[in-house]
Amino acid sequence: MLFVLGLAAVLWGIGHLMRAPVRARLWMLGVLYLGVVVVQLVLPAGHPLRESLGGSAALWLILGAVVGLVLIYRALLQRIRARAEALDADRAATAPTPPQGPFSDEELERYARHITLREIGGPGQRALKDAAVLVVGAGGLGSPILLYLAAAGVGRIGVIDADEVSLSNLQRQVIHTDDRQGMPKVFSAQKAVAALNPHVDLRPYNRMFTPDIAEALFADYDLILDGTDAFATRAMVNAAAVATRKPLIAGAISAWEGQVTLYDPARGAPCMACVFPQAPAPGLSATCAETGVIGALPGVIGSMMALEAVKEITGAGAGLRGRMVIHDALHAETREIRAKRRADCPVCGGV
Repeated sequence: MLFVLGLAAVLWGIGHLMRAPVRARLWMLGVLYLGVVVVQLVLPAGHPLRESLGGSAALWLILGAVVGLVLIYRALLQRIRARAEALDADRAATAPTPPQGPFSDEELERYARHITLREIGGPGQRALKDAAVLVVGAGGLGSPILLYLAAAGVGRIGVIDADEVSLSNLQRQVIHTDDRQGMPKVFSAQKAVAALNPHVDLRPYNRMFTPDIAEALFADYDLILDGTDAFATRAMVNAAAVATRKPLIAGAISAWEGQVTLYDPARGAPCMACVFPQAPAPGLSATCAETGVIGALPGVIGSMMALEAVKEITGAGAGLRGRMVIHDALHAETREIRAKRRADCPVCGGV
């Protein structure tokens, strides 16, 4: 009898290695069982082959009966389970669809740490989901801005940049990766945001930011964040934000120092031209490529900009209207200056 059981185990193992279906392996065992029973019933008592297989058909018939009962019981359970699942499916199909809330269960878990904050809560998180924010620049400042706005659940994020990812960017532009060198930055950012939060609609604009498209582009968004590094481009962003009455969170970095403020003349705050009425002299407003920049500084300033954007959208805390925060990373100092609108400002004086 042990020989037969061993042979059965060998047959089952061979079937498993050959990836034969379970049904086929059961048929193999069934044929083996029938062969043993036939030998016990046909051969005379005392025959060596019969004795090697147990000497009696009774044990095999009992074993067969037990296995048969187990298989019948298993089949009945499967039929009952299938019928129950069919009934559940019918009930689900005829049941009224429950109303959908503003967040799925997955979103509620994703944003749980925001929702538990008294200053944000459910209404604030809903405001983030309904918000549309445009980020100008997908470089050093744009990288943390885009990542943190996406992680925060801002529903629609636009990003405009005509540049491509290069090796020298990767020291500070953390949204991009080594294998995306040569890819337009806005599409690299789109891949990163999609991987971080699939609930965010990121819209890439792979083109230069120019005055002829600025106002039409700004009109589709509630809040603008400027992460560019050239004074002329910042001036264009500021003029378009003033013309469309959009609040503008602006950041700038150079070497070891960065600054963040919120320009919003439509609501009493100055615009950039109020604070910087004239372009700086050559050499005093160089780009990061010209002066260099410590790699973590864009992360600090860009994260502050994203934080101010979340506060602006949700109404939490006190924003930076009329205030500019300046961070000196080299000496670990942060200070604040006040700024007021200028009545004679050529950009926002008529607002």
